[in-house]
Amino acid sequence: MKLATFLKPSAVICGLMLTGTVSANQFEVSVLGGQMFSSDLVASDSTDISVDSGTNIAIGIAWQENLNGQGQILLNRVSHDFTGENAEKDSLDIIYAHFNGVAMFRQQNYVTTLSLGLGGAYFDAERGSEELYPSASLAFGTRYEFSDNMALVTELRAYATLVDEDDAMFCSQDICSANFDDSLWIDSSISVGVAIKF
Repeated sequence: MKLATFLKPSAVICGLMLTGTVSANQFEVSVLGGQMFSSDLVASDSTDISVDSGTNIAIGIAWQENLNGQGQILLNRVSHDFTGENAEKDSLDIIYAHFNGVAMFRQQNYVTTLSLGLGGAYFDAERGSEELYPSASLAFGTRYEFSDNMALVTELRAYATLVDEDDAMFCSQDICSANFDDSLWIDSSISVGVAIKF
């Protein structure tokens, strides 16, 4: 599946929300960066293949449902490197696109957040294929609001993606550099960034 096919529905959803719900309410754009840690892969003999932590960059578009709640569309990209069983360097790029509900617990300018999300994960293996899988996320975060329009944001987020162990994701011409360990891929990120309200 091509990336453009994956991103078109996300763009349509963003457009509809920006022209509908968001036009009546204040909306917010957030940019975050950090480190993401992932599950390991396995070789054909079932030995573990370590996958390194990768730098992740996330962009969120949110709208205020009420004083203590937001709706949010979050795009998060990460690139993981690993050395496959053929001893060649390989990489796995993942783009998460999630619709999130965010609960906000306020203490003056300091806000604690809890977020639940559902969406999809686009996996692109350098020497293999591209796949789209369903995924969910859970996040805990903090916000320190410098003003009514700007906040410093920190977040711990975990993604759980339902993958197919039998997919030839990391295979090219019947030669596989790695395989999924099981049917659940876990990524967890530590991020910091800024949020600006318009």
